[in-house]
Amino acid sequence: MAWNALGRLLTEGKVKKVYVPSSARSLDDDERELVELARRTIDAQTDAGPNEEGIHTVGAAVMAADYRMFAGVNLYHFTGGPCAELVALGAARAQGARQMRCIVAVGNHGRGVIGPCGRDRQVFVDYYPAMRVIVPTPAGLRSVLAADLMPLAQRWTPEAGMNGLDPSLYQDPETAGPPIIRFNPRYLEVVRSGAKTKTTRFRDPAQLGPARLVFESDPEVVLPAEVTDIRHCMVSDLTNQDAQAEGLTTAAELRERLKGHYPDLAETDEVDVITFQITDETGPA
Repeated sequence: MAWNALGRLLTEGKVKKVYVPSSARSLDDDERELVELARRTIDAQTDAGPNEEGIHTVGAAVMAADYRMFAGVNLYHFTGGPCAELVALGAARAQGARQMRCIVAVGNHGRGVIGPCGRDRQVFVDYYPAMRVIVPTPAGLRSVLAADLMPLAQRWTPEAGMNGLDPSLYQDPETAGPPIIRFNPRYLEVVRSGAKTKTTRFRDPAQLGPARLVFESDPEVVLPAEVTDIRHCMVSDLTNQDAQAEGLTTAAELRERLKGHYPDLAETDEVDVITFQITDETGPA
């Protein structure tokens, strides 16, 4: 597992290196929304005042592969009541979620994001090693692969018990393998059938060669593909042929569909028309 220097802290006049996993990155808009959901949940449901102990003092929120979000709060008990993260994971499962994208815990009364305890980290590695976890760092909040929170971890599974060290746990699925092109799951069948062989993207670059088409269902479906052509053009220059390769009829219909994905898109904006073909099918991620 590779670790990168996040920055340097000045402590008592001395420069101190601070390290975080190489998978760490800044939060995206969905992750910031997840933090806010956890904060709202615990602020509304805590049973303790500021600086008081209580039974419910931490809220958590988890995001499924299809971007649905589920919340929970901790249930403290001296025998070992569940942490908020485990409650949120159980709530997600109860409502049909199967594959988790990201999780975060937030303390009540403005205490902010809290890193998971050791037990939770082991649970994440065992059940959701590719899930991202939002944690506080000296440089602010970062999103990190769950497996990276447990260096040299050994996964436990119901089928095999404790497993040996598996270096593949520490491969970021976003970067391990061909580039990813994400799709709404409603496009899965038209892509599979060959009715859709193009996708038009705004500020979402692709590259020629192998790619992974990821359909954001729960669980995700990944289709291996080859990007065979990328054409840059203005929105106003999209053609009926472009539309028909996306399973539509006219360029006007394609422009209207793009507006649904990119509300601020203008006729003079430049987009990428990406042509692809499916090479093989692997099923769920």
